Amino acid sequence: MEQVIIKNTKGDKVIWACVLVLALISMLVVYSSTGMLAFKDKKGDTEYYLFRQVAFIGTGLAFIYFCHRINYKFYLKISRPLYVVSLGLLLWTLFFGVSLNEGTRWIKLPIINLTIQSSDVAKLALYIYLSRGLSKYKDYIKDFKKAYLPLIGAVLLTCMLIAPANFSTALLTGVTSMILLFIGRVSFKHLLVTAGIIAIPVVILITVAIGYYDKEEGKMKDLPAVLEVSRIPTWIKRVQSFVYADQTSKDDSYQTDQAKIAIAKGGIAGVGPGNSEGRNFLPHPYSDFIYAIIVEEYGILGGVVIVLIYLIFLYRCIRIYQRCPGAFGAFLALALSFSLVIQAFANMAVTVNIFPVTGVTLPLVSMGGSSFIITCMSIGIILSVSRNVESELENMAATNEVANGESTK
Repeated sequence: MEQVIIKNTKGDKVIWACVLVLALISMLVVYSSTGMLAFKDKKGDTEYYLFRQVAFIGTGLAFIYFCHRINYKFYLKISRPLYVVSLGLLLWTLFFGVSLNEGTRWIKLPIINLTIQSSDVAKLALYIYLSRGLSKYKDYIKDFKKAYLPLIGAVLLTCMLIAPANFSTALLTGVTSMILLFIGRVSFKHLLVTAGIIAIPVVILITVAIGYYDKEEGKMKDLPAVLEVSRIPTWIKRVQSFVYADQTSKDDSYQTDQAKIAIAKGGIAGVGPGNSEGRNFLPHPYSDFIYAIIVEEYGILGGVVIVLIYLIFLYRCIRIYQRCPGAFGAFLALALSFSLVIQAFANMAVTVNIFPVTGVTLPLVSMGGSSFIITCMSIGIILSVSRNVESELENMAATNEVANGESTK
């Protein structure tokens, strides 16, 4: 059975290696960072979350394997219905979603009692849909009505439905989509105008955050009733904590302060596996701030290794894009890889206080959940493109050899 699986495992070997290395790092760091959580929730069963993570990694690798065995052209056929279903899930989440960690981002699946983030499904569906559109409209991609409007409309609709529950994810999804459209040769003028329009609410949010901050008290002023809706106060507070990092109260800057302390303790080589102290103070050290635990235990060297792995992963995906003979597969591999790497760098940027707190996880490293499984599905699709590119190039080479042989005769 194992020989059959190994024989049928195709695709870029470097990407497979990146996945396996990140999975191994994930097991080590999740086990280290969940000690306090296990002590509180599982009455001292410190291995509980390790076994849980191992189960998620095993399930994720199975998803990667089966998704990579499916011809990527299948995703072209289901792109439209999948996108429509994803919009339905986002709408359902807005009105009937489950609230966890101060956000309504989850849908609870009956019977199996598992919660999933609808935004993860929506991102995957959107990138497949955009890849289909870019390949379909490639001959008149500069046309505003025929090409740009349908594509940017899909992006804006998805982001607007994600934003009320998860503004940071909506922003990252929009940025990734705009990069993909730029690479897809849509009109730069159209992109620039769209970026300007999107920047308006972001600028307003930053302006409000600065205007409603009491420097003397070191906290947010009372907001007008019109702003006390959804997660707007949370967004404003996060911007204030980032802009006024040295003046905010300890409660508002607690997460970033503890992350800085953990990173500072790590130094060059780290304090060693399992010796983190920051895990006892950081909220969610196993998900949002797991990079701080990595740097504390493995030092700056360990942090740099993580960065390099993601960069190698992106480079190999760009190679797939360059070699893929079909436009859909090329854009699909590029879109999904950009999504994962941008999310990874956003997570690390938050940890080192370059960006405000976002709540996004570190792909393939943070403790498993629906996001982990969707990430694995995305990687499986990328490897499906890689596997079929290899097969198509081999067939083309064989055809050329036959043709050359016949011509010499």
